[in-house]
Amino acid sequence: MEINIGKNTKCFRKSAGLTQEKLADKVDLSLRYIQNIEDGTRLPTIITLLKIAKALNKDAGDFFH
Repeated sequence: MEINIGKNTKCFRKSAGLTQEKLADKVDLSLRYIQNIEDGTRLPTIITLLKIAKALNKDAGDFFH
């Protein structure tokens, strides 16, 4: 099973009408960190994933499909 946290983050962010910069501001992270999550070079911590999920009105589990 392939986990697509980065791809899902990007998809959910775009569906919410947010830029990477706006999402970074909402969750108090750097733009570079959001970019790295979306391109798959970094995996967020559980705490960070929960913050991102909340900002995008998603459940954390949604990122694992």
